[in-house]
Amino acid sequence: MNRNKRAWTIVLAGMGINLSFGVLYAWSIFAANLRESLGWSSTQASLPYTMAVAMFAVMMIFGGRLQDKYGPRVVVTLAGILVGGGMVLASFFQTVPGLVLCFGIMAGSGIGLGYSATTPVAIKWFPPERKGLISGMVVGGFGAATIYIAPLTNYLIQNYTIFNSFRILGAGFFLVVVGLAQTLKNPEKQVQAAGRQARVSVRDYDWKQMIRTRQFYQLWVMFVAGALAGLMIIGHLSTIASVQTGRNFGFLLVAFMAISNALGRPIAGTISDKLGRAKTMMILYLAQGTVLLFFASFGSFASILFGAMVVTFAYGAMLSVYPSAVGDFYGTKNMGLNYGVLFTAWGVGGQIGPMMAGRILDSTGGYTAAYYTAAALCFVAAIIGFTLKPIKE
Repeated sequence: MNRNKRAWTIVLAGMGINLSFGVLYAWSIFAANLRESLGWSSTQASLPYTMAVAMFAVMMIFGGRLQDKYGPRVVVTLAGILVGGGMVLASFFQTVPGLVLCFGIMAGSGIGLGYSATTPVAIKWFPPERKGLISGMVVGGFGAATIYIAPLTNYLIQNYTIFNSFRILGAGFFLVVVGLAQTLKNPEKQVQAAGRQARVSVRDYDWKQMIRTRQFYQLWVMFVAGALAGLMIIGHLSTIASVQTGRNFGFLLVAFMAISNALGRPIAGTISDKLGRAKTMMILYLAQGTVLLFFASFGSFASILFGAMVVTFAYGAMLSVYPSAVGDFYGTKNMGLNYGVLFTAWGVGGQIGPMMAGRILDSTGGYTAAYYTAAALCFVAAIIGFTLKPIKE
C-alpha cells in the first residue's frame, strides 16, 4: 500500500473508531429514560455522563503518553475493550453507583484512551498545513456519531429496555473499535511543511516546556469555556426540550444537532488552516455566547434546534482547531501527550457545565442562570482569542 493510500486509510479508520466513541453525545437520551423509568433526579442522571467526561479527560493524558511511546494500535485496542466491556457490564446494574462505575469510569476511560490516539496518528501522515482539515475529519466521526446513535438508541430502548440497549451497543462497539485499531500505525518519517512554515512551531516542545508558555494557559481557559457550553447543551438537550416546549422530542433534536456538531469540525479545521487558529476560535466563541444569551427564550422545536445547532457547531469546530493549534505552537513529535495535557480543560468544562445545569434545573425549574453563565465565559474566551499570538522563539 503506497503512502498516500495508507494515510487516508488511517483517517477513515480514525473516523470509524470515533463514530463508536460518540455514544457519549447520546447520553441525554439515556438520562431522559432513567428519569422516566427509574425516577432519577436530573443530577443523578447526569452523574454517569459527568464521570465519563472526567475520565475521558484524565485518560487523554495517559493515552497520549502511551500513544507516543507504544503506538496507536495498542492504545485503541485497549480502548475498545474498555468501552465495549464497560457498556456490557452497565447492563447488569440499575443503580447510580453501578452506571457511574461501568459507563462513567470504564467506558469513559476507554473513550479517552482511544480519542487520544486517533487524531495524532492521522496528522503525522500529512503535511502541517493540512492539520486543520485532517483533525476536523477524524474528530468529525465523534460528532457525527449521534446521527445514527440517537435514533438507534431510542429504538433499542423502546423495544429492548435501556439496560439491554447498553449490552447490544457495547458488543457492537467492541467489535468495531478493536477491528479498526489494527489498521493504525505511525509513519516512519514525518511529512514536512511545504511553504507555510510561518505558523508552524520551529521546534518540538515536551509537556513541561509547553506549560511554561503563556499561550498554553490562554488555550486552556478558552477550551474550558467552549467545553462547558457545548457539553452542557449536549448533555441536557432532551430535558431542555421538555422543559421549554412541554413536549418530548429530544431524540430528534439530538440527531439533528449531531449534523452541526460533525460539520463544524472539518469546516472550521479548513477555515483555520487559512484564517488562523486564534481568529477562527474568536468567531466561534462570539457566535456561541450570543446564542446562549437568548436560549432561555426559545420555546419551540425550531428555535431550540437553531440554538442547539449553533452552539454545537461551534463546540465541534473547537475540537478540530485545538489539536491543530497544539501542533502549530508546540510541534507534532509529542503531540499525543501535549494535547492530552491541554485536554484537561475539556474535562473541567465538561464537569462543571452539565452538573451546574442539572443543579440549577433541580433548584429553579429552568436553565436561565446556566445559559447566562456559559455565555459570559464564551465572551471571555473570545477576548482571549483576540489576544492569542504565536510563540516567539
